[in-house]
Amino acid sequence: MLEGRDLACVRGERTLFSHLNFALDAGELLLVQGANGSGKTSLLRMVCGFLTPEFGDILWRGEKIGKARESYHAEMTYFGHAPAVKEDLTATENLDFACRLAGIPVDSQAVKGALGHLGLGHCLHLPARSLSQGQRRRVALSRLLLTRARLWVLDEPLTALDQAALQLVQSLLGEHLQAGGMALMTTHQAVMIPGVEPRLLPLKA
Repeated sequence: MLEGRDLACVRGERTLFSHLNFALDAGELLLVQGANGSGKTSLLRMVCGFLTPEFGDILWRGEKIGKARESYHAEMTYFGHAPAVKEDLTATENLDFACRLAGIPVDSQAVKGALGHLGLGHCLHLPARSLSQGQRRRVALSRLLLTRARLWVLDEPLTALDQAALQLVQSLLGEHLQAGGMALMTTHQAVMIPGVEPRLLPLKA
């Protein structure tokens, strides 16, 4: 369903990667690996359509994502390395705002339920500035419970999470894959999902 063909990424005068090919289908998890500065985040931003490859194409259901932009973005959700959490908003307001911005229909009970599932039931009305880094990431990750996107693009989603949250997020990822979803992900953490054998995509300049 998702395919990268002969991709190259150049930043300044440096080639981060070239001649990169990959394919991702329903139920699959693809882990992007490489040293810092190898272009992992750049690749994920290319897949989201935020960055244009120097060469090559990214296709969704056989069509270039630039041509299928509206339908593609309706089926894709992105979690960036820095969670987009507004410090002046409460956890509830942040999740409600993020969902509406992404076009995800939600109500107050769904928002509260998602935050509660991520262990934030006691933080619903606290401003984000008073939350720990790990709690802020949980606020951002709770959007995954409400999205209907087939493709999850996740940039270091497990960073700053305690052991319980690590297991919970990996469980959510496993449920998504078992339901026919797919995920493209970078992480420095070990990924342990029962019944899922991640495929690896190493980046080398």
